[in-house]
Amino acid sequence: MVNQFAINLGFYMLMPYLAAHLSGTLGLAGWLVGLVLGVRNFSQQGMFLVGGTLADRYGYKPLIVAGCALRTAGFVTLGLVDSLPALLAASAATGFAGALFNPAVRAYLAADAGDRRVEAFALFNVFYQAGILLGPLVGMALIGIDFRVACLVSAAVFGVLSVTQIRALPPRASDEGGGARERIGSQWRNVLGNRPFLLFSAAMIGSYVLSFQIYLALPLEVRRVVGAGEAGTATVALLFAVSGLATILGQTRVTAWCAARMAPGRALALGLLVMGAAFLPPLAATAVPVPAGGAGRWLLAAVPPVLAALSLALGTMIAYPFEMDTIVRLSGDRHLATHYGLYNTICGVGITLGNLGTGAVLDAARGAGLSALPWFALLALGTACAAALHGLHRAGRLTPADSPPPQPVPA
Repeated sequence: MVNQFAINLGFYMLMPYLAAHLSGTLGLAGWLVGLVLGVRNFSQQGMFLVGGTLADRYGYKPLIVAGCALRTAGFVTLGLVDSLPALLAASAATGFAGALFNPAVRAYLAADAGDRRVEAFALFNVFYQAGILLGPLVGMALIGIDFRVACLVSAAVFGVLSVTQIRALPPRASDEGGGARERIGSQWRNVLGNRPFLLFSAAMIGSYVLSFQIYLALPLEVRRVVGAGEAGTATVALLFAVSGLATILGQTRVTAWCAARMAPGRALALGLLVMGAAFLPPLAATAVPVPAGGAGRWLLAAVPPVLAALSLALGTMIAYPFEMDTIVRLSGDRHLATHYGLYNTICGVGITLGNLGTGAVLDAARGAGLSALPWFALLALGTACAAALHGLHRAGRLTPADSPPPQPVPA
């Protein structure tokens, strides 16, 4: 838990400000800034399967430590270099580091939690969101001193993590190296031949596309109504604050409530339905004339997106612990990190395509004067994914025959 909090703390104290450093301090062209950031994203999303495979073969702890050590080096380099080749290498290293430790962390937690996986992943999400919430605030203070200071402090966080985990993180049984006897091709055939897992992964893509709209559609809507000045910036910051705080305060209670009343498949479908319904407030707001100014204009810019952000957070709180637990059950406890790695890759590709589609719909709606169109599309996506998950649940595809029933979560 502390590991994931520190990973997000170190990452988010730096990455939100990297684009401004590249374009401002270093004076890179916009397309070069996009290239550097794109290399980081591709080297993470595209290599999750490799990271998960290595974790299953060589153990979860070694990959967690290796990922944190590599990100330490990557962040130090980002702070000290200004040539494009070095920046690209550092960006690729920070991305690949995430591909190494992300599947291993989740597989380690699932293995360590045993039959309390749902409860463990609920608490995991609290620590995860706390790091996202605190990281940019710490980064803002450090950027005020110097960007290099932020890079070095972030690198120090990952360096301390690396040393601490070498000394203190207990190895799992799978860390003894038994998985190394199986060929990589056999691992991948096992995972790619797991049809229920692939269907589940495809159905869950929508949850990531919808949750990403707190970074895309909702901020754009705020700025469309109130502009890009201080009011718009403060409102966008409010979206992230309410989403993170809601998760920190409510995640374990929401999980306990759901676990006591419904099967995992129903909870997943409910979570996606709530995430789709998050776009009803912005949809309704399109029927309201935009005030000329004053408090009315700010309220129209703030209230519907904030309600949407809260609903997205609630839907994620409902679905996330059961989502992580379902991956374990569908894996049959074989090649767990490889399953997590492929799952992250599938959802990462889905996010990219979904954001391209969302951006195209936003542009088309703006050009045609159909401001309600993007919100209808996102609502429909959530409803369709909820229906798909409900269908998989009814067909028994989310619970293998030899899988034990999940344990209830203590209130």
